[in-house]
Amino acid sequence: MQFNPADTALVVIDPQNDVLSEKGLSWALVGDSIQENNTVENLAALFAESKKQNYQTFISPHYLYPHDQGWKYGGIVEELMLKSREFFRPDPLGREGLLGSGADWLDRFKPYIEDGSTIVVSPHKMWGPQTNDLVLQLRKRRINKVILAGMLANLCVESHLRELLEQGFEVAVVKDATAAPRHPTIGDGYEAALINYGFLANAVLSTSETITQLG
Repeated sequence: MQFNPADTALVVIDPQNDVLSEKGLSWALVGDSIQENNTVENLAALFAESKKQNYQTFISPHYLYPHDQGWKYGGIVEELMLKSREFFRPDPLGREGLLGSGADWLDRFKPYIEDGSTIVVSPHKMWGPQTNDLVLQLRKRRINKVILAGMLANLCVESHLRELLEQGFEVAVVKDATAAPRHPTIGDGYEAALINYGFLANAVLSTSETITQLG
């Protein structure tokens, strides 16, 4: 898989406090995986290099609003997110309550995301981009190759990978620019994701390998 700024984009999923900050709601489950993978530093390196090499960057965020609390059923992790108010924003039309919250960007990434050129698509509501406009925004820019990174490896990242492949995109996953929960009874989400990446993705790369190809 070859990268070119004309047809390739970096897509970063959920670069937000609740899944990347030590103060985030998910840190107890994902912190060890983040630290072992050097996830935050690797994401920062991907952001920096993609900007330097003029690749378009897209953010697919996760936001849950007050009306989402009315959902009547869900899976285990989905219900945990709603109960804990992970990625919660009190107003879908304004920024009140966003700054510094779990739904806000990790401070380290704000210079890259808020530079005026990064495309922040509408929020996905569960795991994949079927509920947002990521695919539309990519196609409108004639992007057909995606470099995928962000959180969480076995949930939103894997779901984005599957849907983008079904939509006809070539997709590379950056395996150490993500991380996943380790649940005491469900298991290790990162190990599960790595296996599926190997079966599904057009390429599975490290951050250093990706940066070399971006250049």
